[in-house]
Amino acid sequence: MPANGIVTPVEDGKVVDTSASGNSQSSTKKSGSTLDKEAFLQLLVAQMKYQDPLEPTSNTEYISQLATFSSLEEMQNLNATMTNMQGTNLVGKQVVMSVTSDTTGITTKVSGFVEYVQRENGKTYLVINGNPYNIDDLESVVDEAYIDAVSLAETFKQMVAQLPSVRDVTLADKEKVEAAKKAVNAMNGYQQGFLDAESLTKLRDLLNRIAELEKNVEKPEETPGEEKPDESQGEDKTEGTGSTDK
Repeated sequence: MPANGIVTPVEDGKVVDTSASGNSQSSTKKSGSTLDKEAFLQLLVAQMKYQDPLEPTSNTEYISQLATFSSLEEMQNLNATMTNMQGTNLVGKQVVMSVTSDTTGITTKVSGFVEYVQRENGKTYLVINGNPYNIDDLESVVDEAYIDAVSLAETFKQMVAQLPSVRDVTLADKEKVEAAKKAVNAMNGYQQGFLDAESLTKLRDLLNRIAELEKNVEKPEETPGEEKPDESQGEDKTEGTGSTDK
């Protein structure tokens, strides 16, 4: 037994980590993930501790392993810095998170604007609607131009939905119909691409109907059976016939 009283079991030539921290780390790691620097250091120490005294590991091998450990630590520190920078750049942007529950295993989508970023236990969390989410659960970042286009399209859809049908529209609705037309003309090509075809068709039909109603006001249709006034009425039909009085 070692002098420090700590016994580490070995199975099939491999060190078995029975510590609470080791169990906790192994239970939280996803399958296929690589060893972190703490686990690598533990393996290196165990190798030195339980090496065959008849065939000890050479200094060259230890130096090579220590160099590998240093490279691993440097890469992990760099990765943590990059992750932190990525989270900071997401502040104020709308993101979609894919969060899987540890208890049920059900994956849900969470979307919203990143309010701020916090670091805890070496991990980066994005705070959305007051709740922290691991940056590893980030699914997508929504472009601001996309958000504006979707918002304008929804506003236009509601505007057209509030207009009367083509059958019931009157000249009193002309101002509202023209306002919807101006809203479309104010959009750029990218934004207009998000407008639904049904709303555009209804607006076009309303504009055509308004134009027809205006023409009817300018040129009223004649009532069937109505005769035009006789322009000769009122004239003296006896003029030019001569008098019959003697």
